[in-house]
This record gives sequence, C-alpha cells and structure tokens, in this order.
Amino acid sequence: MAPGTLLVAAPGLLDPHFRRTVIYIIEHRDRGTLGVVLNRPSEVTVRDVLPSWAPLSSQPPAVFVGGPVESETALCLAAVRTGQDPSRVDGLITVRGPVALVDLDSDPAAIAPNLRGLRVFAGYSGWDAGQLAGEIARGDWIVVPAIPDDVLARHDARLWGHVLRRQGMPLSLLATYPLDLRNN
Repeated sequence: MAPGTLLVAAPGLLDPHFRRTVIYIIEHRDRGTLGVVLNRPSEVTVRDVLPSWAPLSSQPPAVFVGGPVESETALCLAAVRTGQDPSRVDGLITVRGPVALVDLDSDPAAIAPNLRGLRVFAGYSGWDAGQLAGEIARGDWIVVPAIPDDVLARHDARLWGHVLRRQGMPLSLLATYPLDLRNN
C-alpha cells in the first residue's frame, strides 16, 4: 500500500472510530501505517486553534478528527497548485503527487502562493506493523486509489458513498448499503 491510498471502511466495520470513514494514508512502512480520517469535521474551526493558517483552510474551515491516536496533535495536509512541486517548497513534505504534509511551524504567507488549499486534522489513525494487513484481510477495509481533491473537498458523511460510487462495479454497489440495518 502506498501513501496517497484511501482506506474505505467496509459496511460491516462498526467500530465507532472508523464506521463509514475514508482514511487517507500518509505513511506506510514496515513498522506501521499512519493516515487521517477525511470525513469527520469537528465543531472546532482552524481559526480557533491555528489562526494564521485559517485563511488557507479549505471549506468547511473545521479541524477534522483525523483519528483516535494523539488527538491533541495537529497534522495538516495540503494540495499544491498545478505545476508546483511540493518537494521544492520549504515547509512541505511530499506525500504523493500534489499532496503534501505541511510543517505548521512554517510561515503560512511563504507557503500560501503554492497551495490550492489545506486541511487540518486533530489526531491520526495508526496501525502497528502487520495490523492493517490483518484488518484488510479480514474485510474491514477496502483499499482504493485517492485523487488529490479527496484531501480538500467539502467532506461529510456523504464522502464514504461518493468514493465507493466512483470505483465502478461491484464496489459502487456498496455505496447503497443502508446506514443502520437495525433501524430499517
């Protein structure tokens, strides 16, 4: 699995931290995997916690809940403008293609001309070596390619179905899976 891949929670994954989530993989190495949940906006705005970065934040300007690990830690993903190389911009660390991690200690004004937008996450999702492979083999996650707009688009509960629908058959059929079978 490569950085820039999406993990889409399978319909049967009922863990409240990950139910109906879409996770963007930032790092995948022998020692483990790190990613952030793309579709869990919080009530906290970027302006509340990182005011100097707020003008660059994509809509909605919320801090997203990246996962249950280190929820007091902020991670930031950005997409650079067409023609820009994130590896050539101080304060950015390339994840895949135009998507990069942002060093939040950098000067936002220096980075701003290179960015299409950014998203701030509180916490992250992490797996130890072999743990994620086991969850995928068990059927908890569906691994699909990401597009750069996945990081920036207005995300809410509909992202899960949107990502599945664009995969084509048979995965697109999962997008019609009812939210809660017990209440139907």
